[in-house]
Amino acid sequence: MAAIEESGGGGGKQDGGKVRGKKMSTRVDMTPMVDLGFLLITFFMLATTMSKPTSMTLNVPDKTETKEETEPLKASKVLTLFLGKNDDVLYLDGIAADDPKAEESLKTTRFGSDLRSVIFESANRINAANAKDEKGYGAFVCVIKPTVVSTYKNMVDVLDEMAITKSKKYALVDNLTDAEKKLLGDKVKP
Repeated sequence: MAAIEESGGGGGKQDGGKVRGKKMSTRVDMTPMVDLGFLLITFFMLATTMSKPTSMTLNVPDKTETKEETEPLKASKVLTLFLGKNDDVLYLDGIAADDPKAEESLKTTRFGSDLRSVIFESANRINAANAKDEKGYGAFVCVIKPTVVSTYKNMVDVLDEMAITKSKKYALVDNLTDAEKKLLGDKVKP
């Protein structure tokens, strides 16, 4: 607590000189304030909730012996994303890699709002031109192809974009066809 200390000051001459009052100095004890500070810190540490790490669900097909026959995808319903180096995304929208027009149709974008707008525009165009399937999903399919020069962060970023754009049908494919390798050329070489 606060204490008042008296020091010897004043008094001085015994023969009737000027009499001064004793000097008083105050000293504030900081211990209770420090205790209160630590109590508040402890309270807020225990009362707050820490953010829990969130994970994204990724559905993978079951490993079965029998292969289910599916209808091949039409290139006009597919947006193909090639993850390149330096956070670049090369994409083909509604065209196959072996098409003669593929080289002039290959475009580059960046992650974030640029990629998001490409996905939205492609999905809107494809879903407007085609009917929904039996499960009620639109016809839009996005094929994601990481290359040897892309990073794990790039793959996570593009999967986040799929969640943000609420794309229901997308596939992560780890190999490039010969036509795609020829189309991409030096853009995906280490």
